[in-house]
Amino acid sequence: MFFLFICFFIRIGRKNQTLQGQKLIEVNWKQKIEELKLEIEQYKIENASSVEKFRIAYLGTKGRLKDSMSLIAQVPSESKKEFGLLINDVKKMAETKWTETKDRYENNGEQKSIDFDLTAPSFQSLSGGHHPISIVRRRIISIFERIGFTVEEGPEIEDDWHNFTALNLPKNHPARDMQDTFFLTPDLEWMLRTHTSNVQIRAMERNELPLRIINPGRVYRNETISARAHCTFHQVEGLYIDEGVSFADLKQVIYFFAKELFGSENIRMRPSYFPFTEPSAEVDVPCFICEQKGCNICKYTGWVEILGCGMVDPAVLKNCNIDSEKYNGFAFGMGIERITMLLYQIDDLRLFWQNDIRFLQQFRSNS
Repeated sequence: MFFLFICFFIRIGRKNQTLQGQKLIEVNWKQKIEELKLEIEQYKIENASSVEKFRIAYLGTKGRLKDSMSLIAQVPSESKKEFGLLINDVKKMAETKWTETKDRYENNGEQKSIDFDLTAPSFQSLSGGHHPISIVRRRIISIFERIGFTVEEGPEIEDDWHNFTALNLPKNHPARDMQDTFFLTPDLEWMLRTHTSNVQIRAMERNELPLRIINPGRVYRNETISARAHCTFHQVEGLYIDEGVSFADLKQVIYFFAKELFGSENIRMRPSYFPFTEPSAEVDVPCFICEQKGCNICKYTGWVEILGCGMVDPAVLKNCNIDSEKYNGFAFGMGIERITMLLYQIDDLRLFWQNDIRFLQQFRSNS
């Protein structure tokens, strides 16, 4: 009997200890949640960087809220619902505080000391501009488009037929020596084009007449680089094929071009030789750099050549399967660099290739 009495009291004691332990655990997790809630309320967010620190500390994957959620393992089953509600309230409070402060600093900027004068003028942004070669190229194209010419372009790597032979320059012809060529293959069949005349040949081969085109583009010649020459430069060539075209038509086109571009019809036409035109001429304008007093650009003659021109040789028409008895025409070609040097009084062609910002920024207003 005495033994049963002792067992009864031991059982009651153990039950009381379990209840006390449960109450202690319940008080422990509730206390931790309250402490976390108070900590979030008292956290001071003073700038944009502390907003991010707050998010990492409390809402991050390794933050305090994540750690607190692990307390659910210690919570009795009957208290888990209460635990979930409390921890969700704390999470919503943290998210609200983070969102409000984040929006405030993003909209109003950081509240921090400013070490420069807010009344000072703003820094002027550096705007870009077109290269002077591009500016003049567009002007030339615009002039010829107004009298019915259309722009046509072609490949810079060309075969022998389109670059030489079809232009009345057969193999071993001495006139080929006038153009030092960058050949790309040992058999000399492929090369970097030496002029944009290759585009004219391709256009005539289509036999879509009448034809009135201009061909701007980059060309290559093996020349010594100097104030007047470069191994890479730009050309604009023109071609007009129709019935009854005369040299007088060519002269009027050149006069119109000179007046529109230079503001004067004061030009000089000299007889010349080109394998693909006959008769041929070279067109000069007064040297605007030295005002015809003589300089290295005009070779001290007072005149600068701006283009070559002439009536298309019948042999070129025949090479393109065009009836030379019915059709004729004229062609012309000019270097854009030389035109640009005259317009802007530039005395050294190499400046176009040096990418000197001090030189290039002078043309921004002309873009």
